[in-house]
Amino acid sequence: MAPLDGILILDLTHVLAGPFATQSLQDLGARVIKVERPGTGDDTRTFPPFLAGESAYFATLNAGKQSIALDLKAEGDRAIFDRLVARADVLVENYRPGVMARLGYGWEMLHALYPRLVYAAVSGFGQTGPDAGKPAYDMVVQARGGVMSITGETGGPPVRVGASIGDIVAGMYLAQGVLAALYQREKTGAGAFIDVAMLDSQLAIQEHALAIASATGVAPGPTGARHPTITPFATFRAADGFVVIAAGNDAMFGKLCRMLGLDIAADPRFASNAARCENHALLKRLIETVTLGQPVAHWLSVLDAAGLPTARVQDMLEVLADPQLRARGMVLPVTPYPGGPAFTAPGNPIKMSTLPEPAALPPAPRLDGDRATILAWLEQDG
Repeated sequence: MAPLDGILILDLTHVLAGPFATQSLQDLGARVIKVERPGTGDDTRTFPPFLAGESAYFATLNAGKQSIALDLKAEGDRAIFDRLVARADVLVENYRPGVMARLGYGWEMLHALYPRLVYAAVSGFGQTGPDAGKPAYDMVVQARGGVMSITGETGGPPVRVGASIGDIVAGMYLAQGVLAALYQREKTGAGAFIDVAMLDSQLAIQEHALAIASATGVAPGPTGARHPTITPFATFRAADGFVVIAAGNDAMFGKLCRMLGLDIAADPRFASNAARCENHALLKRLIETVTLGQPVAHWLSVLDAAGLPTARVQDMLEVLADPQLRARGMVLPVTPYPGGPAFTAPGNPIKMSTLPEPAALPPAPRLDGDRATILAWLEQDG
């Protein structure tokens, strides 16, 4: 039995933040019925890359869900949706604030009819505040939330984080909120309204930048691959590429110096983490005078043997072949529907003793492909 067996989630979300959250919940055993726009469905069905004309992007975010296309302004489709809501444990949506209320499906109305329903909303700026009605995308909240101001190289232009963390982090917080509300419902019998903003979520993840700004009154800038408050904690040039070295405390730094043959651990400029941060540029040059003499593979072997945290900077093809990730079930095939394309998707990073580890993921739904199954289930349940 999976942790969320028996939990039914109506997923009215599209693109990334909402689908990421509901995919996490589906991975934990929930049944997710994706309610899509007739004709077009989720925007990401048109996002490249494509296999056999279908979006790999969509497949990785919607594996195992079911799809029904409903127009919530059409009387017949509203009747179907009403029956689904009556059976749902959770409704998730990512429309702009007020849209669901205008359709007659706002939190207050649904809570009065179905007190146990958990209602989860994710939006760019949240349900309250002067900018609640503004549209947002990942890059907008990365910019406004300060993440872009600390990303990139010193003196360079602002850089977006390569992954869509504006959406993804909000999706993570949304999933946390749903789980907390379901647990609370077990004790109180009542559902809750969850309001997660992408902008709020960007601030919540900036532990060092917030601490620096609030404690010093100075806004931190970008530091490239270097950690702003731990040194050495960065990428270093080797003969044929870059190696990450993360010596997170004085003991590790001393060991690193011994492995590199550098007699600087007791040097006042480097004897403490604060001193190393102050003199990070000089320290990087000293380390690279050694690391440039051997290839990345050599330093990985040497540093691994010494128990020092290190890594090669892998591209995504190398990541997909990484033996550790494969051993953890994190690179999985998506089972194709008959005649459909075969995709690859990430596995569930939440490993639980009560959660079976799949060898493959279920197929992503075709637009409205589960209508007959869902309608038959509604009839069967009365």
